[in-house]
Amino acid sequence: MTISETFTRPVPVDPHLSMQPRARGAAALRLKCVDGHTRIADLRLSGSSKLLFPRTAVTTAVSLNTSGGVTGGDRFRLRLHLEAQTRAALTTQAAERFYRAQPGQRGLVANKITLGAGARLNWLPQETLIFDGAHGLRASRVEMEETAEFLAVEPLVFGRSAMGETRVAAAFEDRWNIRRGGQLVFADRLTIRGEVADMMARFGASAMAMASLVFVSRRSEACLERLRDTLGPLGAASLIRPGVVFARLLAPDGFDLRCRLIPALTALTGAPLPRTWMI
Repeated sequence: MTISETFTRPVPVDPHLSMQPRARGAAALRLKCVDGHTRIADLRLSGSSKLLFPRTAVTTAVSLNTSGGVTGGDRFRLRLHLEAQTRAALTTQAAERFYRAQPGQRGLVANKITLGAGARLNWLPQETLIFDGAHGLRASRVEMEETAEFLAVEPLVFGRSAMGETRVAAAFEDRWNIRRGGQLVFADRLTIRGEVADMMARFGASAMAMASLVFVSRRSEACLERLRDTLGPLGAASLIRPGVVFARLLAPDGFDLRCRLIPALTALTGAPLPRTWMI
C-alpha cells in the first residue's frame, strides 16, 4: 500500500462517531546547502503539526504534535526533502502517543523523505507510546540517492509500567519502504495485533518495549560489529544487503530501551543525540 492509498483507502466508521472532531496536521520542510551550511529553503505547516529549530540550528528539526497525541480518525503528514550535501537530524519534542480509538476508527501518520546526493539524515524520534485500545498506522517512505545516508530509529513502548499498565491490547502497524538509487533496498512491516505481552512471550521475552533501527550508507557494514556490541542479549543486527544494516531490540520497559539505544545511536551518528533526548 502506498502512502497515498493510506489516506484514500476507506476505513469502516461508525456513523454515530463520524462527526466527532479529529486532529489534522501537515508539515513540509525543504533544506538546501549554501556555502557548506544547511539552510531552510521552504517550510510549510498547518493544523497540529509544528517544526521547531532550537537555537536557530537548522540542522536539527524538532517535530511537535500540538493535539497531544494520535487517536482514531486523526491524520498527520510530514514531507521532508534534503537537497544535495545537506545534513540534518529530525527528532520529537517528547514521546508521541497513540491513544485508545473508537471502534472502526484508526489514526494515520504518513512520512515521505527525499535525500539528494551526499545528503545525510538522522531520523531520531523519541518513543512512541502505544496505549491499550490504540488503533494506528504509520507509513514512511524514503527516496534517496546512492551517495546519501539515512539512519532511522523507531522506539515503541506499550503502556506505562510505572502506572501498572502491564496488559496492553492494540492494533498498530509501522511500515517502512526505502529506495536507494531507484531500487528498493529495505521494506519492513511491523504489525502489532492483540495482547502485546502474549506476542512478546512467543519470542521468549518479558518485554513491553522495542525498537527498530535501519542504517543505509556505504559505511554501514563497518559499523555492524560496534552496533551489535551495544544492543545486548535482547537485540540483534544484520547486514541484510550491501549498504543496509537493520536491527531490532526488545526491552522490559522504556527506560531500559533508552539506556541501550543511546549508546547504539551515538556509535552510528558519531555525535551526541539531540538535546530533547537528554531532557
